[in-house]
Amino acid sequence: TMLPLLLLLLPAARAAVEHVGYKPILAKDPPLEGQTTASTFVLDQPRCVFDNYGNADIWLVVALSQTAANFSNSVEPGTPESAFQRFPASVPAYMTLNATLANYPCPKRRGDITVLRVGSETSCAQDMARSTCNGPLPGPGPYRVKFLALEGSEPVAETEWSEPITLKTAKLPSSISTTDGRHSGGMIALTTILTILFAILLAGLVAML
Repeated sequence: TMLPLLLLLLPAARAAVEHVGYKPILAKDPPLEGQTTASTFVLDQPRCVFDNYGNADIWLVVALSQTAANFSNSVEPGTPESAFQRFPASVPAYMTLNATLANYPCPKRRGDITVLRVGSETSCAQDMARSTCNGPLPGPGPYRVKFLALEGSEPVAETEWSEPITLKTAKLPSSISTTDGRHSGGMIALTTILTILFAILLAGLVAML
């Protein structure tokens, strides 16, 4: 008679996920060109964040800002429920860039690359066999990200969600201004013509003299 009760209590027996006091941020030191592009952005690595979880795999979770709250830590990486190729049409967030604590040593060593470019893999963007692909982001966002540490399939620690990250968008040719910000295109053309005529007149006067 106790077995059904034990089965009901089993989900509650899972260890609580620790919320570490860290919020992912865009990389700023050293200053980088292309911190955000039309399909990628660059994050600081989570150094000295998961030091208590030496056996964990650390994943990056990427979501649209409006769907981040719908992500469940019970979803495992490498499954259809967390696949890059199904984001954002049918999954609220995908998991990518898995690493171990050895990839994020603390403290930072001299010469270490301490940034992560999200969205840099193009070869696997359509490959459903690589559901953890770090593929190009499908629009300007805004996006939110967090790091999640798993021991086996169990989530043990996670960071806060980042602030919203908006990517750059390409300008339409029709939206590109043809002025210098102070004069219209017609005024610039008229000024150029008058300058040329004045130069011709001046050359004629010099020749007559």
